[in-house]
Amino acid sequence: MSKLARLDFLLDARDLRSVWFARPNSFAWLTGGNNVIDREGDAGVAAVGYDGDDLRVVTNNIEAQRLRDEELSDEIPVSEYNWYEQSLAEAVEERAETPAAADFDVPNVEAIDASPLRQPLTEADIDSYRSLGEETAAAVETICRELEPEDTEREIVSAIRGALDSRGIETLVALVGGSERAEKYRHYTPTESKLGDYALVSVTAERTGLHASLTRTVAFDPPEWLESRHRAATRVEATALTATQQAGIEEGTGNEVFSTIQSAYEEVGHEGEWKKHHQGGAAGYAGREWIATPTTDAEIRLPMAFAWNPTVQGAKSEDTILVTENGMEILTETGNWPIEAVSAVGGDGAIPRPSVLNL
Repeated sequence: MSKLARLDFLLDARDLRSVWFARPNSFAWLTGGNNVIDREGDAGVAAVGYDGDDLRVVTNNIEAQRLRDEELSDEIPVSEYNWYEQSLAEAVEERAETPAAADFDVPNVEAIDASPLRQPLTEADIDSYRSLGEETAAAVETICRELEPEDTEREIVSAIRGALDSRGIETLVALVGGSERAEKYRHYTPTESKLGDYALVSVTAERTGLHASLTRTVAFDPPEWLESRHRAATRVEATALTATQQAGIEEGTGNEVFSTIQSAYEEVGHEGEWKKHHQGGAAGYAGREWIATPTTDAEIRLPMAFAWNPTVQGAKSEDTILVTENGMEILTETGNWPIEAVSAVGGDGAIPRPSVLNL
């Protein structure tokens, strides 16, 4: 179903005359454009509306011409208001055909969660995702291959941000944990600590609204347990992916996949490890459109990207992978990183997963 067809269905189902989106991920999902100036706010500087016929954008007089020239197609009209007279919410309230809904706070307008609308991915989404995933992985892996034990975590994050920025990609999450901190913390926010014996590098990047996540492990003089824990994490990830595909075919839900993940941890000898970090979930126009828990009732809708990220103390496995009824495609892959075929717990076949890179 096309994006506008999904909106038509929403308008009919909720008896609305218009729907509006100002959060950056949904604005990009509909327009392909960027409405962000200040990332501290939930909403951007422009909202896109749909009334059953056409898309239209509302923004202030500061941004209107730039959006017309650089962010939006000629087919999307832009109306503007004076920044000193109204807020974006007030401008939408004035222009919206009512009853209306919006994904940000607008007076006298219903609230809407846009995430279900963004699932599953369209063919155009998938094409954009492929380039984002490959370029993100190329930037991260190039830097990882040049790491040295004396490098600091912050130095590596700075290099990653620069490499992604040069490709027009925003770095939303950049975690680098050296051997002292990667074993101690699941979110190894960068410090001046040196990498030491090994490092975990985890990144979530964004372009045109789409999000790609991956983790790479680099070892210099690794602890003896690293390979086995990394292998355990990859098997849990492979199990999650296999269960995701099956759930998508059978119209299953996120909690069903989560239950399989819990069992997989037990089978690989790390029962209860899932309690120490979230396991990931569906990816797309958010780092995670939803995160799986024991009670997640989000429907698995294919084709969709998934970023499962199981951890076993000091080790992690993560990529962004397109799952369809007929197969899987690793989006954050370059073909230049060592991989191994990993079997799902209790499953047939194997899924290629990144190995530890020994330097």
